Amino acid sequence: MIWFLAVLKKYAIFEGRARRKEYWYFVLFSSLLTFLFAFISAYFNNLSLYYIYVLSIIIPSISVGVRRMHDVNKSGWYILIPIYNLILYCTPGTEGPNQYGSDPKRPEFEEFLNS
Repeated sequence: MIWFLAVLKKYAIFEGRARRKEYWYFVLFSSLLTFLFAFISAYFNNLSLYYIYVLSIIIPSISVGVRRMHDVNKSGWYILIPIYNLILYCTPGTEGPNQYGSDPKRPEFEEFLNS
């Protein structure tokens, strides 16, 4: 749940990098909440709660996807390529800093390079 909230705090930040852990935990909790809101909305026969949740989660989903692409040293536009983006989501990130920022897994690596 911490990773889900961390993505929501970076609501519309498209710069930087996101680890696989951050991305996949966000996908997991987002999917669970989507099913929960769909179930509750269907039970009360009013889909407005479901639609509000889905619309509110679109921008964070895109931003974490773009940051995940940056972690594998690809442009954020790669999220639009259907199968290849899934492969990239599962690929380990670039070790050390790349053109999109420092390594989120080991930020001390950049400090070592700068000293």
